[in-house]
Amino acid sequence: MTSAPDQGFGTKAIHAGQSPDPTTGAIMTPVYMTSTYVQAAPGQTKGYDYSRSHNPTRTALEQNLAALEGGRFGLGFASGMAAIHCVLNLLRSGDHVIAGNDLYGGTYRILKTLYEKFGVATTFVDMTDHAQVAAAFQPNTKLVMLETPTNPLLRCFDLAAIAALAKQRGALTMADNTFATPYLQTPLAHGWDIVIHSSTKYLGGHSDVVGGALVCNDPALHKDLAHFQNSCGGTPGPMDCFLVLRGTKTLHVRMDRHCQSALAVARWLERHPKVERVHYPWLPSHPNHAVAKKQMRAGGGMVSVELKASVAEAMAVCSSFRVFSLAESLGGVESLVDHPASMTHASIPAATRRASGLQDGLIRLSVGIEDEADLVGDLEQALARLP
Repeated sequence: MTSAPDQGFGTKAIHAGQSPDPTTGAIMTPVYMTSTYVQAAPGQTKGYDYSRSHNPTRTALEQNLAALEGGRFGLGFASGMAAIHCVLNLLRSGDHVIAGNDLYGGTYRILKTLYEKFGVATTFVDMTDHAQVAAAFQPNTKLVMLETPTNPLLRCFDLAAIAALAKQRGALTMADNTFATPYLQTPLAHGWDIVIHSSTKYLGGHSDVVGGALVCNDPALHKDLAHFQNSCGGTPGPMDCFLVLRGTKTLHVRMDRHCQSALAVARWLERHPKVERVHYPWLPSHPNHAVAKKQMRAGGGMVSVELKASVAEAMAVCSSFRVFSLAESLGGVESLVDHPASMTHASIPAATRRASGLQDGLIRLSVGIEDEADLVGDLEQALARLP
């Protein structure tokens, strides 16, 4: 069976890009563990010549992700950062980027420590302030990039409005959709040019693979991106593609559970006397709640918490969980806790973090699919350790 554009998300997740193996009838896409392919004559191939350029397992994944995002073209990468690097390769010395000021530390790092020395300048702005975004444009602005919801403050930006601003000024747009996943929102439908994912997270969903992906609609843009994908070589192996493809089959089911439990956790935390603030888009108290409701299906599986505690006390709480595991990354079936200032966002200077609203005492929860009562119970015992 193959998917069709009018089919539901779950049907596409299971079938898009995949057909039973023509040789054996195997329902699962084979893992093509090959580096090269035999040619009938010089230059006469069956569509594959070398696995850095193309691999049948990767082709299935790329088509699957494109279908889920509502796009025409998908490209797979060895990591989310490899996917972002591929997009940044479109830039030239002298170009200017507008980026959200609440970004994953690795994205900030590549802009500041790599592309800045190549002559690509970046202005980091609060994307909730459209006047600030508009004022940041320069004659040489070539790219607008953001995450929504952001990592780790879970800010949500009006995708359609920002895409319109960029289009008026001829700039390319790239949205990191890792936290929301295509199940919750599709930036291409709001006018964005490129969607980026760390497929390590919810797309893979089982904390057993590192990968990245991008999806776009424009054939010329896809051609340029595919050129850099092949030239720079940051492509995933076939087993990695198989694991992500296995993950997308249950994405819709897992995300429903992630969202349900995260909302319950966020509501419980908001009532707790030792909690200063809860960041979760589906709470009415969230400053971008209306935007989130407009463009997302649900609030996602991530919750960030500011405690009424010192930095040392917040870090001690991170080490006292029994169900939540202290680890970087997110989006797996197991619940994780992270202290961004010392872990995922440590590469961002402290003053810059604080200026964007990321306080040193904030902790980030990736709410898994364990029993809801056990998650709340674990939070209760951990917070009970605070004075």
